Amino acid sequence: MYGVEPVVKFSLALCTLLCAPVLLVQAADPEAAKPAVSVPPLPFQHETLPNGLEIYSVEDHSSPTVAVQVWYHVGSKDDPAQRSGFAHLFEHMMFKGNEHLTPDTFDNLTENIGGENNAYTAADVTVYHEVVPSNYLQPILWAEAERMSSLALNEANFNSERDVVKEEYRQRILANPYGEFYLNTLKNSYTVHPYKRPGIGNIAELDASKLPEVRAFHATFYRPDNATLVVVGDFQPNELHGWVEKYFGAIKKPAGKIPRVTAKEPPRKEDRQIVEYSPKAPLPAIAVTYLAPSIRSADAPALQLADEILSGGESSRLYQSLVYEQQIAQRASFDADLNQDLGLLTLRMILASGKSPADALKALHEQIDKILQTGVTAAELEKAKNRFLTGKLLERETDNGKASALGEAAVIYGDPNRVNTDLAKLQAVTAPEIKEVLGRYLSGKKKVVLEYLPESMKAAKPAKEAKKS
Repeated sequence: MYGVEPVVKFSLALCTLLCAPVLLVQAADPEAAKPAVSVPPLPFQHETLPNGLEIYSVEDHSSPTVAVQVWYHVGSKDDPAQRSGFAHLFEHMMFKGNEHLTPDTFDNLTENIGGENNAYTAADVTVYHEVVPSNYLQPILWAEAERMSSLALNEANFNSERDVVKEEYRQRILANPYGEFYLNTLKNSYTVHPYKRPGIGNIAELDASKLPEVRAFHATFYRPDNATLVVVGDFQPNELHGWVEKYFGAIKKPAGKIPRVTAKEPPRKEDRQIVEYSPKAPLPAIAVTYLAPSIRSADAPALQLADEILSGGESSRLYQSLVYEQQIAQRASFDADLNQDLGLLTLRMILASGKSPADALKALHEQIDKILQTGVTAAELEKAKNRFLTGKLLERETDNGKASALGEAAVIYGDPNRVNTDLAKLQAVTAPEIKEVLGRYLSGKKKVVLEYLPESMKAAKPAKEAKKS
């Protein structure tokens, strides 16, 4: 999430090589942008089973492989109160099998025959995905349907996977000198919305969880009317339809409505500044956050390009100014983290040795003021579009990448047709639009500032006070 991709220069010739035929799409402002490059549309098919399961498929015989993804409409925002990490825990539990599946079934059906399988948990979704030779499509569909309908939810499996999740927390958060800094940035940036809870979980809350709660979570969210199946690759439509109906159609739709998050994050009424100290942090770190719109907002493409312009690689604006020229930070980033309900714009810095948080904040705000006043250059915008478009084009070179793009459009964006329209929208964004959109969410808006400082920077107690204690 916080890594930096290398700059990849894109040309019309490269796109012709990767994705012929090439379609030319005119930008919204013909004076501000050149014709944009777009891939041919994905010709997806859609159907809905009587039990509510949504199915999207793209037939593609260019390679003898097929990608299968199951998107469950449940993420870390849906974790029960005082049980953060449940969605993440289920990402692990779903591989433990049932009376028909052994714990190594998915490895046997994928890795042992040259394929792959994995899963991930996000704020809004949990996604399970496989890529296999196309003659293994039927058993993969059977296995995915099996673990949707039932799991081996017993104390042994629950305890073992809970320990795995806790160990992930120790490695990624506790062992990372800035792990808690990133978590605390989220916690302090939202007041009521469950996006404030860490998706990776919380050791104390995981320890307090009980097996009946886990069973209830599976029954509540792992049901056909809360899932979207995406299949892309080398298959025959009539066979796919028959297998989906046979395996997934047999799963009954449970009674009762699926609970949804209804919390609305209120507008911020004032700036907040929080100072925390850590014995693990070798250097000071600073985060500044602003509330942002949903990923479904019309402003999302401009914010995604602003993300690239401000922190996309070593030639980005923040790196060049704060790291290379001023040498006030060893790392500087801007993150447009947009989710279904709302998003967060986050500026982060890990300071260079000997630099003060006050000076670093001043330099950071000067950069924000500069972009709000003068906007971005044509060269910055062109580079950002090239980087973003290149990544999207390369993604669509694989069955799994196409499935991910289609699943994201259908589930996260709520409109499957956006898989075929969003690249043109992004290419139509102009420099004045980026300036306007950033001004909408940054200019005069209330912010949260988190200073995460080494323990050594904590002011020593006065001698008399220290003596009393």
